[in-house]
Amino acid sequence: MLPLSSKILFFLFALITGAIGLWGFYRLYLRIRRGASATETRLNDLPARLWYALRTTLTQERTFRKRTFISVLHSFIFYGFIYYLLVNVIDGLEGYLHFSITSRTPIGAAYNLLADLLSFGVLLGVIGLVIRRFGTPAKRDFRFNEKTLLHESVKNRFITRDSAIVSSFITFHVGSRIIGQAAKLAQEGTDAWQPLTSAVANALFNGATEQTLMAWRVAGYWGALGSILAFLAYFPYTKHIHIFMAPVNYFLRRPVHSGVLPPMPGLEAAMESEEPKLGAQHLEDLEWPRLLDAYACIQCNRCQDVCPGSATGKALSPAALEINKRMELNVIGAHPSPFRLTQTAAFEGGASTARPLLEFAISDEAVWACTTCGACMQVCPVQDEQMLDIIDIRRRQVMVEGEFPAQLQTAFRGMERAANPWGISRDKRLEWAEGLKVPTIDENPTPDVIYWVGCAASYDPGAQKVARSFVQLLDKAGVNYAVLGKKEACTGDSARRAGNEFLYQQLATENIETLNRVEPKLIVATCPHCMNAIGNEYKQLGGDYQVMHHTQYLDLLVSGGQLDTAPLDASITYHDPCYLGRHNGVYDAPRSVIRSMGLEILELERTREASFCCGAGGAQFWKEEEEGRERISDNRFREIQARLDAAKEGKVLAVGCPFCKSMMNSTPSKAEADDIVVKDIAELMLESVQRKSGDWVEAPIAQNAPAPAGPADTIAAETPYVPNAALSVAQDTPDRNTHDSPDIVGETRADAEHQQPGSPAIPQGADLTAGQDSPAPAADAAPARKKWGKAAPSGDDVNPAPVPNADQPAPATEAAPARKKWGAKASADDVQPTPAPAPEASADATPTRKKWGGKASTDDVQTTTPAPTPTPDAPTPQAASTESAPARKKWGGKASSDDVQTTSITETTSAAPTSAPAEEGARKKWAPKAAPTTSATPTPEPTAAPAPASPADAPAETARPKWAPKAKAPEQAALAPAEPDATPDAAPEAPTTGERPKWQPKKKTE
Repeated sequence: MLPLSSKILFFLFALITGAIGLWGFYRLYLRIRRGASATETRLNDLPARLWYALRTTLTQERTFRKRTFISVLHSFIFYGFIYYLLVNVIDGLEGYLHFSITSRTPIGAAYNLLADLLSFGVLLGVIGLVIRRFGTPAKRDFRFNEKTLLHESVKNRFITRDSAIVSSFITFHVGSRIIGQAAKLAQEGTDAWQPLTSAVANALFNGATEQTLMAWRVAGYWGALGSILAFLAYFPYTKHIHIFMAPVNYFLRRPVHSGVLPPMPGLEAAMESEEPKLGAQHLEDLEWPRLLDAYACIQCNRCQDVCPGSATGKALSPAALEINKRMELNVIGAHPSPFRLTQTAAFEGGASTARPLLEFAISDEAVWACTTCGACMQVCPVQDEQMLDIIDIRRRQVMVEGEFPAQLQTAFRGMERAANPWGISRDKRLEWAEGLKVPTIDENPTPDVIYWVGCAASYDPGAQKVARSFVQLLDKAGVNYAVLGKKEACTGDSARRAGNEFLYQQLATENIETLNRVEPKLIVATCPHCMNAIGNEYKQLGGDYQVMHHTQYLDLLVSGGQLDTAPLDASITYHDPCYLGRHNGVYDAPRSVIRSMGLEILELERTREASFCCGAGGAQFWKEEEEGRERISDNRFREIQARLDAAKEGKVLAVGCPFCKSMMNSTPSKAEADDIVVKDIAELMLESVQRKSGDWVEAPIAQNAPAPAGPADTIAAETPYVPNAALSVAQDTPDRNTHDSPDIVGETRADAEHQQPGSPAIPQGADLTAGQDSPAPAADAAPARKKWGKAAPSGDDVNPAPVPNADQPAPATEAAPARKKWGAKASADDVQPTPAPAPEASADATPTRKKWGGKASTDDVQTTTPAPTPTPDAPTPQAASTESAPARKKWGGKASSDDVQTTSITETTSAAPTSAPAEEGARKKWAPKAAPTTSATPTPEPTAAPAPASPADAPAETARPKWAPKAKAPEQAALAPAEPDATPDAAPEAPTTGERPKWQPKKKTE
């Protein structure tokens, strides 16, 4: 019990500091409430929310997902802090009342034992974390990339000072309590239920006088409880506030998973206003729960560790985004005057922040480096929503400012005019099914399953092969299914992730109207992005459907006995697509299907929830990858290659997403490891099923033997499609010397020791402190990066530009230095492709940048057939020197053929390439003929009459409503009616014996 004078002084001190602390928390509430209204319900189902918050907080389950040892140290502090809430209350009462808890009762003994153990546990945790933060400055956990935008407070070492203050407070607070309790035990006698404190009492106060012991008890009381009261005024500005805000974040978690972006109600009305307020430009434009995120952030940098952009040396750091937000809130919420503490800051009173987010929170380069993989949100211990901040900033940049990477313009135009990002006519959506009996919804109006093909499977040959495999499996299982055909449009996933919400809603509304007319019982998609958009995001616009990934459906068919499989002999690993696994939680179904084929999966180190992105998500597939140390796909493929290195043959990477397949096939590391075959699970399953039924036909290319001529419907080799995301990354040569600020650093020895799987191997003895004087290897030198801004002059064309003729000199702006070629290597899926003859070019011609859409052979297999015989109804156009419009080859040859046969996964890919020239009937380029101004030699027109214009070819006045604001980006809003967007190159060929047979309903079997 305190002396009377101490009681009075302590009461006055508590009254003053408590009032200041409560005022600080109220001002913190004002700052959070300045955010925009939440577009999602955050207060529904209160009992469930409360239970989740309590369970997650008390178990620390999200903290223990990574860094186990560090999490144990953190748990010592956390559980000690929670228990000290009770201890401090009881200690406070003991100072004013004749009240004390002794160990004579079981409850008292348990209370004293826990207080004793947790007190020393807290000190142990603090010492361990202090050593980790301050004693190992080279460790990368608390450091940022040189290109990452950091707030001025971070550069001025605020985090370091704050960490020192917080750790000093905790140490002083707990230490004072231990000293005071030890003096008490020295007075009253040691306690067996307080062994550690009794040891301190014997060590420090043995033989001390009563007056000395009483003085130490009073000092311990003031030190323990007074430090808390004094810390209250600083508490709202320190990182330690997360201990209160994290449970609030759990309670207010989103009602949906990370694959669903927040809706934008009233979008059309906002677009028509004079000053549209869309997306986020300032702090107050972010939804208020995401301002709360800044205060809940632990500043542990776990999100940075798993971010693909950060891991590959790009400017993006989700941790820096949250920390920068917090620092700015601290600055604009600082006391206007130290003598007028009751006055609120201007921002708290409703004033707008002066600085935009792109000035202090995140750079524009980092905004466009995000793949929306959701790894940051999944790993965050307090469930911050970093990815959603980036999406809101993109929405502002695209729909209001008109500032976005130039390559996205082409994808936007394609989706706007032709309902697909490739910009290919909608009339060609069913060409992937040539030669197969694939029923459309018009032919089979009452299907049990709607197979959503998606844009990738409609136009990308790599994904077309997956679609053809899947429909054959449906046929073998006797499934009553149909496809929408030309009625299907892009789901708008890429547009939405790129920030073009207006375009997304147009596409989604069209699809919802179509699906509502069809009334599907079940929708199955081979693309996780389509599955996520239709199954989860269309609900925001009134479309509620049951949607399933094709691996889930195949798992049902196999477990139901509708598909019989034969064992395959291969060494296989599986890459979890972000939008299938992390965003939608589908991990077991793909693995179950793989195991049903007798295959044992060699799991990657980064797998399931911790899977590493392929680099295509977030609309990255349609744009160049941002500057960094390496490509994201390279990082991932090197991890895959290392896992499969032990296998001697039959190395297979199984995927479940067409974009993952394309990225893995087109990454430069794949060209160096052509013994690894990338296949979708449906392709593997078809081979297994056909081997079981005896329908499997061995590949036309035998080991070390030339390829004999096969039937017209036999797939030869797979040539990777080159997406924009796979274009050479502009690699910088950063200064590897540590900056003045300890929070910014280049690569250090600790980075080499703690590098992630897939990171480039650092040679032993390499100099990691070399600066810019160390020249980079010539082969990795990248040309000057093309700047992106408000509008791309070349982006008005819906279709990607074709590859320039080798005889045509490259533009002067792209002449130097020569880009290293990586995408043309014939490391195909299963068989080695038959290369087309290279065009003659000048020996000193400088190769220009490879265009992403103009190449004739794309991601998947390239068909090899005899030259087609011209018919009177469809004359064959003369072959043009620029190969601008060769006739598209029909997939089908024999109508009764079960499918095109692919190479067995157990065969090697070392067959010698043939030197046969390309057939006249080679696959037509995806892009239509370029405008006359793009070629030095005019392309002769075909003699056949052009086909009637498709809906994609309609004039600009009848096209989809323009999404780009006129005032901000007129060059983006204006359409070029003179350019032939998404027009066919020639009239359709006359029907031949290999055309797609009309579907007939199957007879039901008993």
